[in-house]
Amino acid sequence: MSSSEIPETYVVRAIRAEEWRAVKALRLLALQDSVAHLAFLETYDEALAKPDSFWQERAAGSADGAGHGVRQFVAEGPDGEWAGTVTVLLEEAGTKDWAGFPVDRRQGHVVGVYVRPEHRGCGLTEVLFDEALEWAWGLGVERVRLIVHEDNGRAQAFYRKVGFAPSGVTVPLSGSGGAERELEFFLERP
Repeated sequence: MSSSEIPETYVVRAIRAEEWRAVKALRLLALQDSVAHLAFLETYDEALAKPDSFWQERAAGSADGAGHGVRQFVAEGPDGEWAGTVTVLLEEAGTKDWAGFPVDRRQGHVVGVYVRPEHRGCGLTEVLFDEALEWAWGLGVERVRLIVHEDNGRAQAFYRKVGFAPSGVTVPLSGSGGAERELEFFLERP
């Protein structure tokens, strides 16, 4: 099986800028998932309220050919339906990440992982990650990391399965008074 195709003719590829409506639709669907409150830092209502210009800019900025700062990958089924997605952000040494922590090395940051429930369990998430990691390694990053809610056991188990390990870094969630935390997982360059 190649990194761009899996059984049942899914194709994993970078999004295109003109696909902003599909980017928006898949994100809204993800935010309705039963674990969305553990997996994403925005709500369905917050995302729904964003203007089309936000989604257009988001798609243009993470599309194939858009530069090297961010890339969103999708798994497209034989009927053209998007079955899943993952995004990688490039973080440069000397900058600060989304939570305000200093970035000490050039690295990728995986965000926005989602696979529709009816497509889970067939290896699709692994292939999405393969494509995303290949892109990040191709940019010369030293490691790839992600942040996962401490109560999101399903996601943590998957990340361990594909080689990520906890770093020991925790990020308190704003608005939770420190009661909830996100955990950093990482994978070093092979």
